Amino acid sequence: MNQTFLYLLSSILLVGVAVGMAFYGPYYEVGIASWYGPGFDGNLTANGEVYDMYGVSAAHKFLPFGTVVRVVEFDTRRSIIVRINDRGPFVDGRIIDLSKGAAEKLGIVDKGITKVGLRIVRWP
Repeated sequence: MNQTFLYLLSSILLVGVAVGMAFYGPYYEVGIASWYGPGFDGNLTANGEVYDMYGVSAAHKFLPFGTVVRVVEFDTRRSIIVRINDRGPFVDGRIIDLSKGAAEKLGIVDKGITKVGLRIVRWP
């Protein structure tokens, strides 16, 4: 009985560590970025902050609030570091919505959307 309990406990711990590493370990995502601002400026974000479209922040579908990511634009290789403070994008095929300020620094405002890579800089 004791040996079975230890086996079960160690199995649960190993699965927990594997899941934790999968979510909180190295992370890289490639997809389409867009930006948002007009109509949202001054409203509350999903984490309760006031949205500043001229600031540097981003919305992601599932990364925890406070996660800091480096966004690299594929064509120019320009990059920016943003903090996730909102949920979105709500358009299929897009992985991140940048604030207008972040999109300006990345040089994608006129393009509207672009292919990017995301890498975690810091977990919350």
